[in-house]
Amino acid sequence: MTAPHLAPGRADRRSRGFEIVLIAVYGLFALSATARSLVQVLRDFSYAPVAYGFSLLAAATYIAVTVALIRRGRRSTLARRLCVVELVGVLVVGTLTVLDPALFPDATVWSVYGQGYGFVPLLLPVVALVYMVRGGRRGPEA
Repeated sequence: MTAPHLAPGRADRRSRGFEIVLIAVYGLFALSATARSLVQVLRDFSYAPVAYGFSLLAAATYIAVTVALIRRGRRSTLARRLCVVELVGVLVVGTLTVLDPALFPDATVWSVYGQGYGFVPLLLPVVALVYMVRGGRRGPEA
């Protein structure tokens, strides 16, 4: 008879576990994109200013999403908005790198839709948005 009472708790723990994994992946991308962009900018910004500028934007986005998810989890309106910005960035930069590679003489995290990172930069905001939207339907505590 106690099983129905346990089911929501288990679902919440599973959901929180996925949220922790999501935060960890965003944190990893925040670190890697920040390191990459700092090296690019400090090494030779004039070589590929557009690419390196987008690298900085990607790093800032990953940092901000990580912090927003840590602070508010799936309920974070800011995290949702930032994930939309991230997705638009990946789509715009990915398309530009395919259509006009001369704009990007050096790669960014978002080049060719994140190809250099196994397309995770394209999939990550989609997965995060689906997770946050689905979680938002469960009620105020989800």
